[in-house]
Amino acid sequence: MDHYCVLGNPVAHSKSPAIHARFAELTGQAMAYSKQLAPLDGFTATLQQWMANGGRGCNVTVPFKFEAFRLANSASERAMLAQAANTLKFGEGGQITADNTDGIGLVNDIQLNAGVKLAGRDILLLGAGGAAAGVLGPLLAAGPRRLVVTNRTHAKAVELVARHASHPSLRILLQKTELLAQEQHGLEANFDVIVNATASSLGGGAAPVDARVLKPGALAYDMMYGPAAKGFADWAQAHGALPRDGLGMLVEQAAESFAFWRGVRPPSVQVLQEMRKALA
Repeated sequence: MDHYCVLGNPVAHSKSPAIHARFAELTGQAMAYSKQLAPLDGFTATLQQWMANGGRGCNVTVPFKFEAFRLANSASERAMLAQAANTLKFGEGGQITADNTDGIGLVNDIQLNAGVKLAGRDILLLGAGGAAAGVLGPLLAAGPRRLVVTNRTHAKAVELVARHASHPSLRILLQKTELLAQEQHGLEANFDVIVNATASSLGGGAAPVDARVLKPGALAYDMMYGPAAKGFADWAQAHGALPRDGLGMLVEQAAESFAFWRGVRPPSVQVLQEMRKALA
């Protein structure tokens, strides 16, 4: 039996153990998956203890994704681009390989599960922390017409955009997509897709931007799910947008992590449908 976990703080609310248990059941993989709370100043020690106890890998959630990336010996291109990791795999001699499955999880949920194509669209990404860093590259790869990053601290949005704009792997993509950082108070109106990668929902907030950014019928996507996403969803619906929470992203990024560890792609659509039903 191989052991995996999710490391974070807080972590008690995580649905990841249930998702991975179902993936393992459906694919016949002999593995167990648990939650591990890491002290805010003790991520490295907690990770090293997990490895010493025979863990084969882990997911990493807030606020440790940047630290997880820095601890890795090697990293996938998408983790390198984000400079953040949500998935670690352990090899011989304590080697750590990092990946970031957040972005592909988000894009798959939007395009495959929600049925909203991103090519040629105008996208607004709210936030410039670890969550936003993990999804910016895959959002660009989906081929939008324009992708704007905005953040309460504007300098962080500028830095995130500059790092991606200068990355060699994105030069061809940026020939067809306009990528820029804008101040929150100066945002233009009419985006097709809004992605909330901020922590505003955790405090029960609606949205850190004016509703004029929403086109009628726009997709307003909150990376949070469950009760935490309700404020943002209510705000979106009140202004004529289509709200969607991050449960599908959670399942889709978990499927990518599972495949990274086990070499088997689990049936994410089936598990998402089961989870939606259970939560309802």
